[in-house]
Amino acid sequence: MKIPLVKVPLIRAHLKQATGVLLALSLASCASTRVEERREAVTGMNDQDAIVLLGRASYSDRETENSFTDCVASSLAKGERPLRLITQKEFKDQLYPWFEPRTAPTSSKDLAKLFAQPGVQKRIIETQVRYLAWISGDTITTDSGGSFSCTISSFGGGCFGVSYWEEDASYEASIWDVENMTTSGQISADANGTSYLAGVILPIPIIARPGNAACKALANQLREFLQGAPIVADEV
Repeated sequence: MKIPLVKVPLIRAHLKQATGVLLALSLASCASTRVEERREAVTGMNDQDAIVLLGRASYSDRETENSFTDCVASSLAKGERPLRLITQKEFKDQLYPWFEPRTAPTSSKDLAKLFAQPGVQKRIIETQVRYLAWISGDTITTDSGGSFSCTISSFGGGCFGVSYWEEDASYEASIWDVENMTTSGQISADANGTSYLAGVILPIPIIARPGNAACKALANQLREFLQGAPIVADEV
């Protein structure tokens, strides 16, 4: 039995069409980001001051995933104006057991009560931590669809179709001034994007990464926030 051969021009036409589809999907997969800031106090850090990033946790809720907190910490420690950071593990070890999930404060009032306990503020001062940034949030899948399948036969195989999933990354950092025992403000970062899995003989993933976009945006705004932007008074 003779197996019909596919003409080269036809293959080229399909590859050209597939390239156009992949290019369009690549452009569509970009994540869009929105950042909002609420400032309640003047801030500033000197060379000796440090900040610690904590994933907000309570017994009934899920803690912010370490990967996102680590991403923000890595971004803050780099660049032209790096910040001095104390790791979550080091801070929690020194403050054990006050920042364990069952006992960690979940509001500025709880934090003030914690600082009033004998020995707590002394331990924090020894770490030279000036600010606590408590990060909460999550990345969730909001929509998905499309059709994608892979087949194999005695004549060959491949993957065909396109599937997609849309994700929304929403995070907030609540900044607390350890020295003054007050809330300095909040920063929120929201990013959304659509990722694709395209089948053009081989499966080709095109990932939007909204979580990474939210991380970079939150870190950049947090850096600006901590380096002392003044409060702008309302015009009369």
